[in-house]
Order: sequence, then C-alpha cells, then structure tokens
Amino acid sequence: MKRYITIVYSLVILAVFVPLVNANPSSDVSQSRQNALTRAISKVSPAVVGINVTQVKRYIRSNPFADDPFFKHLLPSIPIEKRVKSLGSGFIFSKEGYILTNHHVVEDASEIIVTKTGGKQFVAKIVGVDFTTDVAVLKIEGDDFPILKFGDSDQTIIGEWAIALGNPFGLFDLSSKPTVTVGVISAKDQDFGRQSNDRIFQDMLQTDAAINAGNSGGPLVNCNGEVIGINTWIISGSETRSANIGLGFAIPINRVKRVLDDLLNYGRVDRSFWTGINYDVVSPSIARYLGMTLPHGVIISDIDRGSPAERAGLEIGDIIISINGNEINVFDDVKKTIDNLDLKKGDVLNIRIFRNKSYKYFKLKLEAHPDSNKRRYK
Repeated sequence: MKRYITIVYSLVILAVFVPLVNANPSSDVSQSRQNALTRAISKVSPAVVGINVTQVKRYIRSNPFADDPFFKHLLPSIPIEKRVKSLGSGFIFSKEGYILTNHHVVEDASEIIVTKTGGKQFVAKIVGVDFTTDVAVLKIEGDDFPILKFGDSDQTIIGEWAIALGNPFGLFDLSSKPTVTVGVISAKDQDFGRQSNDRIFQDMLQTDAAINAGNSGGPLVNCNGEVIGINTWIISGSETRSANIGLGFAIPINRVKRVLDDLLNYGRVDRSFWTGINYDVVSPSIARYLGMTLPHGVIISDIDRGSPAERAGLEIGDIIISINGNEINVFDDVKKTIDNLDLKKGDVLNIRIFRNKSYKYFKLKLEAHPDSNKRRYK
C-alpha cells in the first residue's frame, strides 16, 4: 500500500513540474507584460503612415534700394519659388486608401510621399483640404489597407490614457514604424478661437503625450484603439516650437467628422450661410424703453422675408443676448462670435433674446443664401 502511494505521489510531482521545466519562460514574461496600451498600439500601428512633402514656397526678394528714389528701380523686387522638404504623419481610415492628416502638413505641396509600416511608399494625391479646421484628406492607390476606426471624442474622459502615434523628426523613415508616446487626456473642449493665420482651433483635446515636430496629422487614440483626435500643435518654450513640454493639442475626431463628407465629395467645406438678421446697437434710450436695466446685446432692426430667422420665430425688436452660449454685449461681438464658431450651412445657432421684459430661446438653422454663395452675417 505504501509503495502504491509513493508511486501515485511521484506521478503527481511529475505532472506538476515537468510542464514547468519544458515551458518557455520568455513567452510567459512577454505575455505578462501585455496590457491595454500595448494591445491598442499593436492594433493601430499598421494604419499609421509617415508623410514626406516637397513644398513650393513663394516669396519676394527684397530690394535693398527700395527706399532710395534713384536706385530703387535698378533692382526690382523679384518673385522667387523655393522647393523645401517637410514631413508629418497621418492615418488610413478606409480600405480604399484614404488618409487623414493636417492641412498644414501638405499645404503648397508639389509632391507627397506616404510611407506605410514596413517601408512601402506611395505617391499620394490631395482629395480635399479645409484650411479653417486644419484637416486634409489624401488618397493612395490600392485596396484592402489596414484602417483605424473613429471613436467618439465627446465621450473622452479627463485622465484616461491617450496614445499619440506618428513620425516625429522623421524617425518613421529610419525604422519604418510609427513612434509611440503615451500620456493622458489633460483637458478637453479647449477653445482657442480664430488664430492670427485664420485657422480656428476649438473644442481641442489636450494631452501630455509627447507631440513633436513631425507628429502633426498623426492619430491620438484611446485604449480601445479608436481615433479620438488628430495631433496638431503644441505650446512650447522653444523658439522653433518643435520641442514638447507636455502641452499638446489634438483636433477632436468629432469635429473632423463634421467636415469629412464635404472633403470627400467636394474637396472643400462650404461655409457660406444666411441668417436673414439685420441688427443695430442697443442705445441707453432703447434699453430704458424696452425695460432693460443696462444696455447690452444687439437689437434686430429687420428680418429678411423667407429667411432662416423668420422661420425660427425671431421678430423685429428682439434683443440678441447670446449666441451658442457666447454673450453678446456690443455690436462687434456678433461677428466675432460667428467667426470663432466655425459655422457652415446646416449648423444650428442657439439664440437667447430679450422680448417683452423676459428672456426666450430660439434655434436658428443656417442655410445657403438663395442669391449668393458669399458668406453672410445678416
């Protein structure tokens, strides 16, 4: 009996320890290091691309004698074209080879070369660009490309993981793979309004994942491997604005979705619209007459017949107090607010007005003007 028990015990020991001896230790260690971040990176990397651009820069050679009335005609100002190289990032979002990137990456491009993971290169053409949102769509020939799926940037959570992929400083060309940096969503809905170059950066996602020169146009993804933004710009202490200090910003993908159909179908975004509102300043006497404690807002002086304003229910004499939550205090606030909202036909304005000593809310849907394609603020 004792001998039988000893044999059974020996078999149990062998059953437990032999597999451990034959196991691959490195495989177990590798498996234990996998997490949501590494799985997401592995999933999305094949659809990230490096973008090399040859740009044509045009400038005027200055005349050193421009201020001299006698010699200024000896050396006239001459327009000069110069070809320069630049780089950026992008990502494939359709199996047919459509790519999203920043407009500033491909602006003034005479040639665009896209490099996929693995090193294969393609000549890309521009399908559509939108200067205002800084978004561009490219196309490379082929099919069945790996793609990235869009997430919902409105649902991003401050503090959740954020993964930035791209081609910083051209490193993609050295390894044929995108560079990865990881951080968190530091803030969301960051509105910087209209910039000095007329681009509008609103609802931006802020991240401390390192974004450097060459990362522009690359995807910012979450742990599910979904694109939540396009890496676009940084705040930097460097004069070259290329070194990361933990303040990076991405265009939220939901904002990109708003313009994507127009870029694919028409190559541009039509921002001409019509409200039908004519307005004037609210003077102190008008404010007293209407029962306002202080003069602010703008008063509707006329409404075009058949206009969106008429259909929305606005009336002559209404005082516009706010548009989409932006307070209207003086006359110029209307144009400034509309400029900074990056509006196009089909968008809805939420207008708060003062009428009969009380406040009311109206929704006005922007439409194309029946007689003109020019942008109108009326």
